Amino acid sequence: MARLNSFLLLSLICFLPLCLCDKSYGGKLFPGFYAHSYPQAGEIVRSVVAKAVARETRMAASLLRLHFHDCFVQGCDGSLLLDSGGRIVSEKSSNPNSKSARGFDVVDQIKADLEKQCPGTVSCADILTLAARDSSVLTGGPSWVVPLGRRDSRSASLSGSNNNIPAPNNTFSTILSKFNRQGLDVTDLVALSGSHTIGFSRCTSFRQRLYNQSGNGRPDMTLEQSFAANLRQKCPRSGGDQNLSVLDIISVAKFDNSYFKNLIENKGLLNSDQVLFSSNEKSRELVKKYAEDQEEFFEQFAESMIKMGNISPLTGSSGEIRKNCRKMNS
Repeated sequence: MARLNSFLLLSLICFLPLCLCDKSYGGKLFPGFYAHSYPQAGEIVRSVVAKAVARETRMAASLLRLHFHDCFVQGCDGSLLLDSGGRIVSEKSSNPNSKSARGFDVVDQIKADLEKQCPGTVSCADILTLAARDSSVLTGGPSWVVPLGRRDSRSASLSGSNNNIPAPNNTFSTILSKFNRQGLDVTDLVALSGSHTIGFSRCTSFRQRLYNQSGNGRPDMTLEQSFAANLRQKCPRSGGDQNLSVLDIISVAKFDNSYFKNLIENKGLLNSDQVLFSSNEKSRELVKKYAEDQEEFFEQFAESMIKMGNISPLTGSSGEIRKNCRKMNS
């Protein structure tokens, strides 16, 4: 009997060569967290993201945005991915996410592919972090080594999503305050805003700048006039809320430093973009520096992404590893 049990145990190990127990690393994030338990995890994430971006380049910006919106609410814990149900009120219905957050189907596909080989091993929070890095690389942006080992939350915060994520029409001081609450500084703010070198924004997010910036029925006078005229053709005073305009008029599908060059020319699409150049001396100097030196921007963006990815992660025995990113394990 003992010999039979030993044979069964050996057989099980042989047929599950990828799924081994990992060390906890003292509850800290670590780039090699899955090196023994699931060494192919990063490759699987990258493959799914690459296919998604090949189908639709915009998806790279969408996945970067998911990571940002997740980390600013309860930390980088995958709470954004939870659907409403039971005691969960989803963050997807918040003002920053409703009708705009997208890419959830890509995350679902990544999770499904990962679960086929090593169920219950890679967290949804780590999937978001890896997908964000891969989205940068696939569009020509920087790469970085991603610390891993996050676990998934068993809760979501609709109020946190509404209150913590900067809004397109926030003032510079409000935006910086929201970054500071997460342990991020003005350098991180400017560098991370540079992700707007790819992607689109909805008319409802910048209409105020075109028609009624300060509540006096006048447009934002910092907006370059010919640029504003073109935007009005796509974004009427009423209606067309979901109409899209590019965030970077120079190279919408390429991750580069042209976003900062646009700001210097007063061609930032969102108020939250343009105030980086118009409202604060330190941020203005950073915009100029990154506009002149793309390598400097890339280095700081990578550093700030790692820093953002380290916001209040759940590690060790906290949280769980969800089987389905949209719902907690039963």
